[in-house]
Amino acid sequence: MKLSCIAVDDESMGRKMLEENIRQVPFLELVRTCKNAFEAMEALQETKVDLMFLDIQMPGMLGTKFLQSLPEKPMVIFVTAYSNYAVESYDLDVIDYLMKPVSLERFTKSAFKALDEYRKRQALLYPASNPPLQTNTIEDQPDFFFVNVEYSIVKIPTKDITHIEGMKDYVKIYLANLKKPVLTKSTLKGIEEKLPPQGFMRVHKSYIVNLDKIESIRRNQIKIGDYEIPVGEGNLEELLKALNYSK
Repeated sequence: MKLSCIAVDDESMGRKMLEENIRQVPFLELVRTCKNAFEAMEALQETKVDLMFLDIQMPGMLGTKFLQSLPEKPMVIFVTAYSNYAVESYDLDVIDYLMKPVSLERFTKSAFKALDEYRKRQALLYPASNPPLQTNTIEDQPDFFFVNVEYSIVKIPTKDITHIEGMKDYVKIYLANLKKPVLTKSTLKGIEEKLPPQGFMRVHKSYIVNLDKIESIRRNQIKIGDYEIPVGEGNLEELLKALNYSK
């Protein structure tokens, strides 16, 4: 499933960032970029789109006024540098309100909100032909996420993660292709929420492991490469079940 979308921003840098973010999300398909509301109006007349990423402060017509003028509205996500339109945007029933600069992580989360809303609308239109709704399916789930590391934003491919260690206000993410772990300020729960729904398991209050990277288990210790990871009391049975192991 793909959502067709247009990006509307009067600044070339804003359009470029939207294009790059849209292309990173597997279920988004960029149809056109527009410099202002009038180009967007033309685009919507030529092609029906599911989603519009819309700037607000644009010459000629504000994004909020443009949206109000549309007889048939696609789903809309505002992307703006100004916070003072937030209240008005809720009255316009938009999907989300993103403040520039937008991280890919935040952009992706917003895109998933649009996908979920699209599925709900489709289910209402075609109840007999739609399966039960699922959010963030394996097919749609991105295979990466981003974390802050000192003064940089670092991409973490989930397939390369061997295990994750929680340390109070910090988390160490161990990757198969790196000698040293990636250290980021976060909680283990916060990182756990970024992981795909299958393939990872919290085996201890301080550890999450990639099930595919486990080499062996002995005396409540998981071996992955040179590391030994403890399995919490009561978690071993659940772990063996997840690994399809039976005595």
